[in-house]
Amino acid sequence: MKKTAAALILSVLFLLLAACTEQPKPEDKMQEFTKLWNSQKFGEMYDDLSADVQKKISKEDFVSRYQNIYSGTDAKNLAVTYIKPKEPEEHKDEKQISLPFTVKMDTAAGPVSFQKEAMLVKEEKDKKTDWYVKWDPSYILPGLKGDEKVSVKTLPAERGQIYDRNGKPLAVNGQIYQIGVIPAKMKGKEKEILASLSKELQMTEEDIQSKLNQSWVKPDYFVPLKEFSLDEKARAEKLIKIPAVQAPRTNARVYPYKESMAHLVGYIGSVTKEDLDKHKEYRAQDKIGKRGLEQVFEQQLKGANGTVISIKDDKGQEKIVAEKKAVNGKDLNLTIDAALQQQLFTQLNNEPGSAAAINPLTGETLALVSSPSFDPNHYIYGMTAEEQQALTSNPNQPLLNRFGYAYAPGSTLKPLTAGIALENGIDPNKTMDVKGLKWQKDSSWGNYFVSRVHEYGKPVGMTEAMIISDNIYFAQKALELGKDSFSSGLKKFGFEEKLPFAYPVTSSKIGSMNSEVQLADSGYGQGQVQMSSLHVALAYTAFVNNGSVVSPTLIKGDEQKIWKENAISKENANKVMGMMQKVISDPKGTAHELADLGIPLAGKTGTAEFKEKQGEKGKENGWMVAVNTDQPKLLTAMMIENVQNKGGSLHVVKQLKPVLKNYLKK
Repeated sequence: MKKTAAALILSVLFLLLAACTEQPKPEDKMQEFTKLWNSQKFGEMYDDLSADVQKKISKEDFVSRYQNIYSGTDAKNLAVTYIKPKEPEEHKDEKQISLPFTVKMDTAAGPVSFQKEAMLVKEEKDKKTDWYVKWDPSYILPGLKGDEKVSVKTLPAERGQIYDRNGKPLAVNGQIYQIGVIPAKMKGKEKEILASLSKELQMTEEDIQSKLNQSWVKPDYFVPLKEFSLDEKARAEKLIKIPAVQAPRTNARVYPYKESMAHLVGYIGSVTKEDLDKHKEYRAQDKIGKRGLEQVFEQQLKGANGTVISIKDDKGQEKIVAEKKAVNGKDLNLTIDAALQQQLFTQLNNEPGSAAAINPLTGETLALVSSPSFDPNHYIYGMTAEEQQALTSNPNQPLLNRFGYAYAPGSTLKPLTAGIALENGIDPNKTMDVKGLKWQKDSSWGNYFVSRVHEYGKPVGMTEAMIISDNIYFAQKALELGKDSFSSGLKKFGFEEKLPFAYPVTSSKIGSMNSEVQLADSGYGQGQVQMSSLHVALAYTAFVNNGSVVSPTLIKGDEQKIWKENAISKENANKVMGMMQKVISDPKGTAHELADLGIPLAGKTGTAEFKEKQGEKGKENGWMVAVNTDQPKLLTAMMIENVQNKGGSLHVVKQLKPVLKNYLKK
């Protein structure tokens, strides 16, 4: 037993001694090194570098250089792989050895993958012999040497352009003038040049001086001050006569239709911190859609920037490591008719209002106009604080997109009320005999009356009520229908529902009809009923399309669909259309002004009144909806605010008249 125990002790001692004298293996060092590398622990990696490498670069520089390269190239998913042999070779007499490894990673320019062989050398440090890595910069990126610079460049994608139905440009990648100065050339004339520039550029001398004092500015650098359209060639030529001033052309987004398209097309601007937080793929120098279609279709228009990672040597020669090509944005081709849009905007004459025009058979949107407006190009040029303040403080609110909002439709709702009444079996020939200009159901209404503008002179049926736009008649029909039937009928026309449209437009609201007064007022488009000009136009397509409401389209080539099938029957749609034709053809019709155009038309006027209490004169919004009945191709709804001293809805009729003449007599 004693001999056996002794033998066991000797065996253990032998194994321990063997372990203590076992030679370090390069394969173990490489495995340990790649593990540190995958975790990007460059400080610990430095301790495993050979002595000659450590003489060439300090630990601090080693760590910062390679951290910066990985960070700058946006390297992710790093995988440095070394496969250790199951039975490593003996390296008793060898002092250096090469071991293969692979590097794979994702970068801003796409995936990078390469194979290398690492040189390991046997060295003694602190009286201990071990293997150390003879580091080479090409282990980080293929082809990298010494102190060469790693460059990461963005290849900007070209933004998609926006065109109307006929190929006319609405938002394009064009050029503008960039006015600036070279400070060195101002020497001795600073005072005179600043004064001239201040006058011509409408900038304060302090604002100009602040640009000249920017930290990056050097005497021979060109310092941009302001930008403006190529249309202002004479202005540019005048400016470059001032010493030190230059006016080179620069690439920029251009909006040829200016104010008439501003609310629809929108504009682009520099990304903000909030934009960068929401969209991780954007960089600080990028542009992004700020409003309108530029914002709604940002992802389609923007495309995707490309990236090039390259290595530049001391002679300026570049070697490309990885490249991801830019993918240009896609163009947007609209159903909009730019000429029609511009004429509708002109006819609104900077009065607060909106207009929508559609093809009633196809649902193609031909125009969406908001007035007054602004020039989106000024956002590209760069507006001063004073210019921005002038827009925001303007009482007519030129920045408000009125075609995107809902308003009380006034009497333009009456054709819908008529259609709903017919659907519920109300006899259109049954007359109402009310004398005078005001009416109430009974004394429970207190001092509240429904008023009308004209008497017909005899009992009024549905057709006569439509011709003279009798509020009392349609108030009575709403009461006869009741809240539930009337609300249900309106919902068949798309009320309380999001429009199936590419551009965000406020949904139309029925509002409260909990009292008889509210229900009566709703019947003729007051109460709390609200509609956008686009939805008013869409609702009227039911009278053209045998009772069905078309789905609106904005993008050329989109599938044409029905939004609300059989909102009313074909028979009742035709009856209402006949009534609307008489609104124009009958001498007593509220839109008889259009009869002299000689175009077969149907339509309806509307006036929505806003006042604090009954008996007072309030503000009025005027409406006109018109459609040609002979091969219909244009249905237009126009609304103008504050028409109370301009003839009410007749003012809108007159403003719309030239548009109908021009478009329908082609």
